[in-house]
Amino acid sequence: MKKSLIALAVLAASGAAMAQSSVTLYGVLDTGLTYSKGKESVYGLTHVGGNTNSRLGFRGVEDLGNGLKATFNLEAGMGVDDGTDYFTGNGMAFRRTSTVGLAGNFGEVRLGRMLTSSYLAVSRYDAFGDTGIGASRAWGNGYAPRAENAISYTSPSFNGFKFGGEYGFGEQKKARTSRYIGVGATYDNGPLSLGVGFDRMNDVAFAELDDSVTPAVVEKWSDDLTTWQLGGAYNFGVAKLLGFYKQTKYKEVGANDSAKFKTFGLGVTAPVGAAGELRVAYNHYRVSADGGKTPKANQLSAGYVHNLSKRTALYGTYAYLKNKKDANMGLQLNGAMSLGKDAAGNQLLNLSNSGVQHGLQLGIRHAF
Repeated sequence: MKKSLIALAVLAASGAAMAQSSVTLYGVLDTGLTYSKGKESVYGLTHVGGNTNSRLGFRGVEDLGNGLKATFNLEAGMGVDDGTDYFTGNGMAFRRTSTVGLAGNFGEVRLGRMLTSSYLAVSRYDAFGDTGIGASRAWGNGYAPRAENAISYTSPSFNGFKFGGEYGFGEQKKARTSRYIGVGATYDNGPLSLGVGFDRMNDVAFAELDDSVTPAVVEKWSDDLTTWQLGGAYNFGVAKLLGFYKQTKYKEVGANDSAKFKTFGLGVTAPVGAAGELRVAYNHYRVSADGGKTPKANQLSAGYVHNLSKRTALYGTYAYLKNKKDANMGLQLNGAMSLGKDAAGNQLLNLSNSGVQHGLQLGIRHAF
């Protein structure tokens, strides 16, 4: 009897402790068939994801009392087609998110590597969620959606208004090298949603630029990137209208050369029955340089997502991209195929002689 009472007491004590602390394992597995038609017809399995980027994560919270909580989040990206981490190509690395912090009535402070407030504020107005061949290329071209070695603050909601920001230490001999500063603000009230963001990245190394999607004219410049972006959406019930504008200025440190990469996008999402969603988007890209040409590209995308359950969905997306005036952009194929690299080491894009690329993705997504 005494042992039973002791055992019950231990269980009760451990239950109280567990009620104050929790750890959640979560993830998304997304892959399918990707087909690209340009100069060549190439196909393969989607590496990162065609509807939602694949990931495996752990997040936890501990109640410290008086409204104060300790938080952590570790999240790794993976390619379902080969099981590798899609940031490094090797084993698991928590390059999507790696943070520890404190949260309370004041908001939340986190330290580590995280998506920036600016990116989160505006990328949500991409009808394809910045994933797959239908996604906008606005957040490529050297723009980093994550800050590392960073301190982040996110405010509580004030009647639908929230704001946040990050400061990323360059951790180099020169204080400004690889430094990041950014802020973002959002407003969500009923059917209306708005967002605005600003980023500044100093001395970005050439190796950090995404050569697979960068217009050739932008490759001449590097180093300081300054970005403004804003967007909004309105849900009419039968459909949601989304739109955004983003401008990134590239300026070579110690030189007068500069260029601007401008993007605007319009999209519509609409429910189809109880389980489906239709997505349509148009994106326009333009590069303006000091005394140079003005390369342009237009992208049209259409897709459908059918939810088999709350966690599993089938999807299909078609996209068309047309380059003009020596622009050199491609669809976001997510590692499904490669045509190799040129003599300068730049990734070759599967573009036709007229700068056109078609893409088709059919896949499955499962969340847990």
